[in-house]
Amino acid sequence: MKRLVVFSILLMAMFVMSTGLAAAQDGHIVERIRDRGELICGVNSVLPGFGTQNDAGEFEGFDVDICRAVAAAILGDANAIAFRPLTAAERPTALAGGEIDMLSRNTTWTLSRDTEWGATFGPTTFYDGQGIMVKVEFGVTNLAELGEESITMCATAGTTTELNITDTADRLNADWELSTFQDFDAIMDAYEAGACDAFTSDVSSLVSRKATSADPAAHLILPEVISKEPLGPVSPQNDANFADIIRWTVWGLVTAEEFGITSMNIGDYMDSEDAGVGRLLGLGDNVAGDYLGISDGFMVDVITQLGNYGEIYDRWLGPDTIFGLERGVNALWTDGGLLYAAPFR
Repeated sequence: MKRLVVFSILLMAMFVMSTGLAAAQDGHIVERIRDRGELICGVNSVLPGFGTQNDAGEFEGFDVDICRAVAAAILGDANAIAFRPLTAAERPTALAGGEIDMLSRNTTWTLSRDTEWGATFGPTTFYDGQGIMVKVEFGVTNLAELGEESITMCATAGTTTELNITDTADRLNADWELSTFQDFDAIMDAYEAGACDAFTSDVSSLVSRKATSADPAAHLILPEVISKEPLGPVSPQNDANFADIIRWTVWGLVTAEEFGITSMNIGDYMDSEDAGVGRLLGLGDNVAGDYLGISDGFMVDVITQLGNYGEIYDRWLGPDTIFGLERGVNALWTDGGLLYAAPFR
């Protein structure tokens, strides 16, 4: 009996040691990025304004620039990056399997994803909500009217939109058939062909697809928003240091906008005597980057190459783009929005 007890204890100790070793070997994402000389980021490739490929095959968009900002923070070069286009359903597998270092692909922060994906969500970079788009000729102008129709509703597979629209249909006691597709292109093809009477997604996605459709005036985004969709970057849960770098890079973009520091005027701030500016830019004896194991001037590289949060937003989504999205809740907290960065201190 004693031998059995001793043997059991030894087995338990070996298990603890082996799992502890595995845990110790997890992570080190920053080291892998430095060794290969580039960051690998999972992105959307079919959502104009957020993640798409231009005619030259280059990835561009709001979420893409968040990836580039992290590459600049770690490697000093926003172009030291490789992109992996992913469908919504592929996101958790790519993240858990190490195919990507991070994800920046219009991904909603939810309880189940935060726990089941083994992921760490960074700060919200875009506050969104789910909406519904219909053809103007369909004749409905609001959600209540749509709820009275027997329709086919299209959505992207593997997203929160499926659950949200099901909840909405149940609440309205609506006779809706849900049809899901792997990506936005497939949905739009079905919607344009009449296989879908309505299309549901984040409002930003609907605005993107409406603006880039053959006839934007033929589509109507209903006024109701049926959910909260806080979107932001995601990293594996086994590397807290890498998650911290993502977090403080995003907060640095927001803080730079608060200070009015842009890619065009950052040179004017390099001899600033303002303590807050000094901490953000790593000036003098300030060691912001030292806390993260990267350059103290990491935000100088980020801002110089990409600008602040407002510059990134305006470049891809703002008034001079075909989308013309107002900042709304994505404005700084000082302007009545929700963007609020923790202090560089």
